[in-house]
Amino acid sequence: MEINIRPEEEKDYRRVEEITRAAFGYSDRIKRGQIGRPYEHWMVHELRRRDGIMALSLVAVLEDGTIVGHIICSNAVVKKENQSLPVLNFGPLSVLPEYQRIGIGGALIHAMTGRAKRLDYGAILFFGRPEYYPQFGFREAEVYGIADAEGYNYPAFMAMELKEGYLKEVCGGRYFESDIYNDELNRETVRAFDREFTNG
Repeated sequence: MEINIRPEEEKDYRRVEEITRAAFGYSDRIKRGQIGRPYEHWMVHELRRRDGIMALSLVAVLEDGTIVGHIICSNAVVKKENQSLPVLNFGPLSVLPEYQRIGIGGALIHAMTGRAKRLDYGAILFFGRPEYYPQFGFREAEVYGIADAEGYNYPAFMAMELKEGYLKEVCGGRYFESDIYNDELNRETVRAFDREFTNG
């Protein structure tokens, strides 16, 4: 199966949100009365107008033009005392359920990291599955001496330097991402947004 990775275009927006919603099983969670994460389809929508980096919003497309996956990055920082070092956050990474586990997610990650290097970004930090992402070069953020915003470290908090030594100057610092990832802050906004999918 041939997959093409290209930048997301405005005409892709709604389809990408539908793919993201399906990839994370959001409709099933709503049926069970669950809210909070995953609400990644709203994250994608909101990142486009706020902290997202559209040059690093990429789609995976089949030969017939069908979009089956998406990845996006956003702006984040590592802070240490009076220093504030810009870094990338990445995610959501979404692949339609019927196309998962055949390498599309990996293709999107490789394309994103390669493009981020060419755009001169220094590092990527994010929260994800520690059994999956190390194969792409991610390591626990603790290796670089960086904690989350609350000062904690755990296997799901990972990092990758795109420039060797980039994170050295903020060793001992803390990582801060966009507030769109705050479940409690955005709960009602997410409910309202999701009704566009269930009522449309």
